[in-house]
Amino acid sequence: MDAKIITELEAIVGAENVSTATTDKITHSYDATQQSFLPDVVVYAMSTDEVAKVVRLANREKIALLPRGAGSGFTGGSLPIRGGIVLVLTRMTRILDIDTENLTAEVEPGVVTAELQRQVEKLGLFYPPDPASKEFSTLGGNVAECAGGPRCVKYGVTKDYVMGLEVVMPTGEIIHTGGRTMKNVVGYDLTRLFVGSEGTLGVVTRIILRLLPKPEARK
Repeated sequence: MDAKIITELEAIVGAENVSTATTDKITHSYDATQQSFLPDVVVYAMSTDEVAKVVRLANREKIALLPRGAGSGFTGGSLPIRGGIVLVLTRMTRILDIDTENLTAEVEPGVVTAELQRQVEKLGLFYPPDPASKEFSTLGGNVAECAGGPRCVKYGVTKDYVMGLEVVMPTGEIIHTGGRTMKNVVGYDLTRLFVGSEGTLGVVTRIILRLLPKPEARK
């Protein structure tokens, strides 16, 4: 990786959030498949604006870029097979809103799945998708992989609960899909196109999720 590119990345996210250390590159080189491909640099983003600027830089310089959450997937979706930049989103961890009247939540992609479930259940609500990795997998990764889990047999998978997205496109442009309303039927269903795309179409930086009332009992 050219030193000039490293300097530009440091100017975007801060020097403390850019690493070419071998240990960091190895840590972000593999997923649950145990296959490994070393990136050239690891970048930790904290905001949509930072993600957009990193993507624009990668696009301008024709550098491979791979968004990454917790790396717990089994499909190879987070493997940097062409090296380049691994863009880590696990520090974008805010639960921005839980709307108890309209049964929605808005989150950043680094929120751990089980943490959202715990927070909404305190309010009598329920987020059903429960991948086996829910205690450490992130919601951004769940969206990228369209994660399921045992409860999906009854309740459906991640795509059935994603109402809207904020996405940074490969050019660095920021778009918004879907919204907070259930009857949102005009135009192409871009939200579902992005869910399950494994980061190949854009980088998800914000997610609007549908919630349910918490079941009174389970058996």
